[in-house]
Amino acid sequence: MAASIAGLRRGGPEEQGVETTVLVTGGTGFIAQYCILALLGAGYRVRTTVRSLRREPEVRQQLKVGGAEPGERLSLVEADLDADQGWAAASAGCAYVLHGASATPTGKQTSEDAWVRPAVDGTLRVLRAARDAGVRRVVLTSAFGAICAGHGEMGRPFDENDWSDLSGDVWLYQKSKTLSERAAWDFMAREGGSMELSVVNPTAVLGPVLGADYSHSIRLIKTMLEGLPGCPRINSGFVDVRDVADLHLRAMVDPAAKGERFIAIAGDSLWLGEVAKLLQQRMGAAAARVSSRVLPNWIVRLGALRDPALRGSIPLLGRNMNATSEKAKRLLGWVPRAREDAIVATAESLLRLGLIEGVKRPD
Repeated sequence: MAASIAGLRRGGPEEQGVETTVLVTGGTGFIAQYCILALLGAGYRVRTTVRSLRREPEVRQQLKVGGAEPGERLSLVEADLDADQGWAAASAGCAYVLHGASATPTGKQTSEDAWVRPAVDGTLRVLRAARDAGVRRVVLTSAFGAICAGHGEMGRPFDENDWSDLSGDVWLYQKSKTLSERAAWDFMAREGGSMELSVVNPTAVLGPVLGADYSHSIRLIKTMLEGLPGCPRINSGFVDVRDVADLHLRAMVDPAAKGERFIAIAGDSLWLGEVAKLLQQRMGAAAARVSSRVLPNWIVRLGALRDPALRGSIPLLGRNMNATSEKAKRLLGWVPRAREDAIVATAESLLRLGLIEGVKRPD
């Protein structure tokens, strides 16, 4: 990845990463940590935010699993999206900001206010601090959920001109991502000054996990390996986290990325039953409990009455969620790994770290 990023560098020594500092928000996050790894590999100094500095050893350990021991080339700052404190210090002296931190309500925090307000307000806090610090460009990690939700059948792949229709049946996560990205673009138009913005909209992000703290998409593969009784008729795009990080760095430095959004997807989307069959084919005995049985929609709807976690999937049943990454490839030269390789890399890493219940870690 570092080699591909190196080819994008422009200008003098500062543009080549020498003593250039990049802020990555939300340093405990899956995508954020791979962005940190990519930046370190490309020669940048990195500052990252955490809600509590007590998590610094965890962040450094996970980066070590990813092959990096950055020492003083990485610094951590305490900052929370819910408060102004810390963001000025975090942004000071940074040439670029990769903003991926996002509050994710859990447990009883299921109200619209709990999802949307922190996402919007947090994004605006980061943008204001970055602008005031003289940051050149912010790359916002949005989501495919800001593009695909609330629509009927499109009859074509989604692209960057599409926005989620919030008048439709939209999960609160998708609404929060849509409104926070909208707020970012509105901020830039009104008061962004000379600062630039690019946005990355990843589909389901897979790839090698670095520890036990991982994304919702990774949890899907884990659940399949542990014996999910069947697959809802849900369609999804997939992309490897290493390629998502690569796209962030390309969007950070390439002039063509100014004012643009980019979907991150590797190939065409897949039905979950197809994902299960791939695991069965590629993972051997480790996939003995994987079921490729497709669950009828009525079973999933019934399950959602008992399990609130399933309710967000109901609007997705039977919908083709294919998208195109042609824009990122054409403008930025982005070339992602195959979706199949991302899925297998996820499963292999979960097994390697002993994170699959009831399946022995390989020797």
